[in-house]
Amino acid sequence: MPGSRSRRVITCCVLFCMLVLVGALLAACGEKGTTTSAAPASSTTAAPASSTSAATAPSSTTSTSAAATPKEFVFGMVLVGPYNDNGWSQANYEGGLYVEEKLPGAKMVYVDKANTSDRPGTTVEQLAEELVAQGAKMIFFTSDDMKDGAHAFARAHPDIPVVHSSGDGAWKEGKDYQNIPNLSNIMGRMEYGKMIAGVAAAMTTKTGKIGYLGPLINDETRRLAASAYLGARYAWTEYLGKNPADLKFTVNWIGFWFNIPGVTSDPTQVADNFFNQGYDVVISGIDTTEALVEASKLAEAGKQVWAIPYDYVGSLAEAPQVALGVPYFNWGPEYLAAATAARDGKWSSFWHWVGPDWKDINNRDTSMIGFAKGEGLSAEASAKVDEFIAALAGGLNLWTGPLNLQDGTPYLAQGETATDQQIWYLPQLLEGMEGQSVSK
Repeated sequence: MPGSRSRRVITCCVLFCMLVLVGALLAACGEKGTTTSAAPASSTTAAPASSTSAATAPSSTTSTSAAATPKEFVFGMVLVGPYNDNGWSQANYEGGLYVEEKLPGAKMVYVDKANTSDRPGTTVEQLAEELVAQGAKMIFFTSDDMKDGAHAFARAHPDIPVVHSSGDGAWKEGKDYQNIPNLSNIMGRMEYGKMIAGVAAAMTTKTGKIGYLGPLINDETRRLAASAYLGARYAWTEYLGKNPADLKFTVNWIGFWFNIPGVTSDPTQVADNFFNQGYDVVISGIDTTEALVEASKLAEAGKQVWAIPYDYVGSLAEAPQVALGVPYFNWGPEYLAAATAARDGKWSSFWHWVGPDWKDINNRDTSMIGFAKGEGLSAEASAKVDEFIAALAGGLNLWTGPLNLQDGTPYLAQGETATDQQIWYLPQLLEGMEGQSVSK
């Protein structure tokens, strides 16, 4: 019947429309479930902003991504030398890069060559103010001679966390404790690295004469030069079985952390003088690589000489064939911890004097102090360096008596172990070392 056919057609159409509608709803629900499961919030946050189209992304997803975007945290760094000096300043600079790499939203601003020669009439406090003007919410002062400026800046800006690298202003048991709540100190126990360098030098020298190219004279530089001597003397007597009186260890100071023409002694000339006087290994204590460069030149001319640079792991590349190794600072992990606390509002004053991670002293993420071997280190010497590192890790302490100061004054009695204060504030070089102990 025509009427029945019409009703059947209408019914079919209605059923078809309902099926289509139900299918669409099911598809939409299925699509929503897949998005939630396959793309958790953390994945969305990690993805570049351009990966999500504004036309297709639901408004809730866009809000979540924006909220999860890390807030920018700007920190400033004041470097005493060039940021690319292949030494101290570059090691600090790369510590800042590590913070940028590991801390979401972190951005470093810096000023280098912060010294009276490169920037006469300018104080480090003024340079730090420039970094604050660029948005810095935290400042790292990265040289011992910036102590007074770091303290003055910290007092003037109690709301800005300040790290002074190598100082003692935040050390409650130290001689120069300042009680400045926003001031902290970070320093590596480079004494270990210098001892290792001393072992490498003593195991290599053919003449028994080791030179130490020193910067200026202060507590830090005395204790580091003395540590190199202790390591050399240990290897000389314990590994080589030689008389300690036959080891000549001389320190010559240039007057600053690096060469300033007309102000300091020329480190190139000082290194050459060592080599020309029969010292066949020179350990550097300055920020730059003149000792290594000069050793390379003399080796090319036929002399058998070696050098040990300082501070920066990449310095060996300048002359790998004459490099015995380099004791270096890895500032990144400590700087990261400090910057994270500052960013998160969890800052409190601290004094950190940090040693190596003895499980792996060259671990970039855990060890403050490392020692990278150079191509000039023989297989025998390398084995003894490894043996010495293992001994240090097992508790060997070369800062144990009997030890006298350079003028013969008793320093540590038989079996006495030096305290942190005795090492940090070493007043003279040690007996057996040649060179000035105090500035004239």
